[in-house]
Amino acid sequence: MELNKTIIGMVHVGALPGTPRNDRSLAQMIADALADAQVLQEEGVGAIMIENMHDRPYLNREVGPEIVASMTAIACALRSLIKIPLGIQILAGANKAALAVALAAGFDFIRAEGFVFGHLADEGMMNSDAGELLRYRKHIGAERVKIFTDIKKKHSSHAVSADVSIAETAKAAGFFLSDGVIVTGSSTGEKPSLKELKEVRRSVKIPVLIGSGIDAGNIHEYWSWADGFIVGSSLKKDGNWENKVERERVKHFIKTINQLSK
Repeated sequence: MELNKTIIGMVHVGALPGTPRNDRSLAQMIADALADAQVLQEEGVGAIMIENMHDRPYLNREVGPEIVASMTAIACALRSLIKIPLGIQILAGANKAALAVALAAGFDFIRAEGFVFGHLADEGMMNSDAGELLRYRKHIGAERVKIFTDIKKKHSSHAVSADVSIAETAKAAGFFLSDGVIVTGSSTGEKPSLKELKEVRRSVKIPVLIGSGIDAGNIHEYWSWADGFIVGSSLKKDGNWENKVERERVKHFIKTINQLSK
């Protein structure tokens, strides 16, 4: 998957079997995910990523087989109907599981947290997994699946690595063969620091993506400094990530993108 000012729209699948907030059948969740994905595709986003954000509280790295199986079922259903590139993230930090699902479903990329420089996440200490993850990708024959990696990730403490700048973190990710780095704000829906984004852009040659806080009102500030934009909350009803994708919000966002692209 090549990035060139790509808009990656988010589909937050329903709370999966076994998680505290699960209240729907897998068939219902597949139908809901397909409905959101079809709106995003029809209105012109460049790619779509699915994520199990409703599964809170999350497990640290290791999720159960019911999560992997459910995400695979949803992913395969999307791949059968969605023609644009597809990606997946499995929270929290279940990067190997995400790779396995991506391979099975024919997805194009994953979003991986904790790739370089361990950090203290909501779920506890998360050690870096670049070496293990890329060896796993090689082992299962999933080299075609891109791995886009968070740096100084949102919802996390980076006190231990505070003396390592975000630019140096990005360089380390590139050195460890990341396919692209993701810059975020401090939490879901929060835009990143433009200063930090520029530092990252100048420090690496691999693609740079923005992973939170982008909407039609602020994307012009970031347009020149990123290759991809992962957009979730601002495309949902009332701007809330928990709600369904709203067609009119997507239309407005894509219209803004088209004007910037001229």
